[in-house]
Amino acid sequence: MIKMNRRSLLVGAGLGGVALALPSAVRAQDAIQWRMQALWDAGTTPFEFEKRFVERVAELTDNRFQITLFSAGQLVPASQAFDAVRSNAFQMMKTFDGYEAGKIPSFAFTSTIPFGFPESDQYEAWFYEQGGLDWAREAYAKAGLFYIAPTVYGEEPIHSKVRMETIADMAGKKGRFVGLAAAVMAELGVSVTPMATSEVYSGLEKGLIDFADRGDLTANYEAGLGEVAKYIILPGVHQPTTATSYVANTAAYNALPDSFKAALAVAAREISGSLRQHILVQNVHVLKKYEEQGVEIIQLDQGDILAARLKAVEAWKKATKDDELATKILDSQIAFMTSLGLL
Repeated sequence: MIKMNRRSLLVGAGLGGVALALPSAVRAQDAIQWRMQALWDAGTTPFEFEKRFVERVAELTDNRFQITLFSAGQLVPASQAFDAVRSNAFQMMKTFDGYEAGKIPSFAFTSTIPFGFPESDQYEAWFYEQGGLDWAREAYAKAGLFYIAPTVYGEEPIHSKVRMETIADMAGKKGRFVGLAAAVMAELGVSVTPMATSEVYSGLEKGLIDFADRGDLTANYEAGLGEVAKYIILPGVHQPTTATSYVANTAAYNALPDSFKAALAVAAREISGSLRQHILVQNVHVLKKYEEQGVEIIQLDQGDILAARLKAVEAWKKATKDDELATKILDSQIAFMTSLGLL
């Protein structure tokens, strides 16, 4: 139900009636209420930081912009969130672009670059200093959605049931990967097995896969992966840095006052840095917990990683599928990596 006073009527009229066309966004005395579905389950570390995100947005707007947070799958299954936000079933989601890279090639490069940027600050700099944010928005605009900002953090490890000391050891084994990582790891000889995040534990436990990507070290510890995979391979070359995405319904976003749009941007960037720093500190503690479970930590050789990065470039280019925007994005990333001495 939409409650209106004289001022809100004038605001709605100034927006060409867009505000009135948003039944899920409630306005009362200039207040706006959105619903947002998170990428992670309730109780996990990333979900706790999404709580901070919505609290910060409210704080920055004197509680006039309220976002009700739901955990992954609570409103719709994760696979349906993209379409649900586009249709305004709810106004916002946190997602991993790689899930939709098969349909939109640009998303392969706005989520993670396997064997790419080894430092999260490098990847975040590409978004904010090299035009990446604008390109991500252009890619989402083609899908009828608005890209607000990324949350950029570090590596996601590989959890394995078998001992692997080199990248070559991964060839011929069954590994779970998604997005661009699936394509690159397949090029390196891995038998890639598609699998939902929620199925990784059982997949390892039952031997359906030999090793897997899933999430950051803490999230994976909370999911119990140390119980079913006794090796961790670092660094997580398949996903050395990670970007998840705050994405909104375009009409709902356009109807926001500029100050509310700014609040979303500020809160998103603050959470990106604070989550990354928390993970950095937490990894030290959680690695000790893995070792207490009998998990062995294996470090890959940097020369081995560099050699594989050079091979990965060809897989990156294939992943553009000759799409003009995806190619433009990849070219900019390769140029930036080259300037950083990574290629």
